[in-house]
Amino acid sequence: MASYKEIVTKAIIGKGKKFFRDSYSVDLETTPTTVLGCWVINHKFKGFKTGEKVGVDGSYDVNIWYSYDNDSKTNVVSKKIEYNDLFNVKVKEDSEISNDTDIIVRTLKQPNCVKVNIDGNKILFDVEKELGVELVGETKMKIAIEDDEDPWDELDEEMTETVEKDIDNSVNEDYI
Repeated sequence: MASYKEIVTKAIIGKGKKFFRDSYSVDLETTPTTVLGCWVINHKFKGFKTGEKVGVDGSYDVNIWYSYDNDSKTNVVSKKIEYNDLFNVKVKEDSEISNDTDIIVRTLKQPNCVKVNIDGNKILFDVEKELGVELVGETKMKIAIEDDEDPWDELDEEMTETVEKDIDNSVNEDYI
């Protein structure tokens, strides 16, 4: 009959993902004629516990390349975007978020500029991103332990006098 033991280990006790689409604007001194490109770089983030929720603080830089003066000149404007997003992560049963719970945040879809419009001296743009959060905490699991151990197998001696003599006779001492 098997008995049981409990093992305490670290495991994923909750996970979830969330899609974001945010709108921003940047004011310019000149009136833009055409937006030539928009890209997002330097994405940094960190997760933290806040009550029963998980928060993610992050930032990224948006660079917008545009033309002005009837498409005769170009310029690049940069804007640093900082964000604070909250997640309601469902924790698996018999688990809870504690101070020693590790929070792992992953970018499932890097921030990307998906829409850009010109409105007078402003450039309006939308950025999409998707973040995933995993909570790693202590959990218990039960395993079955067998009381009776399998008997040891007897191993035959592989080196016998006959094998030793065959090796000595097959060695060529004048090989080198």
